[in-house]
Amino acid sequence: MPALVDIFRLLAVCAAAAILGNWFLAEIRKTKRLRRPWHSAYLSPPGLLVLAALTLPLLYWLARR
Repeated sequence: MPALVDIFRLLAVCAAAAILGNWFLAEIRKTKRLRRPWHSAYLSPPGLLVLAALTLPLLYWLARR
């Protein structure tokens, strides 16, 4: 039973990552279409979530040291 719960957790994380990735990709395409600077996609809500997801392991590692 605990293995089943772990599988559901893994699937939930993968689904959330896929949704966030598609949302961020849509923002990148919109940025290119509107001819905005490349970094403006990172200042959108999905971009900030991506940046947070990338920096959280680093901040956790620094806090544990």
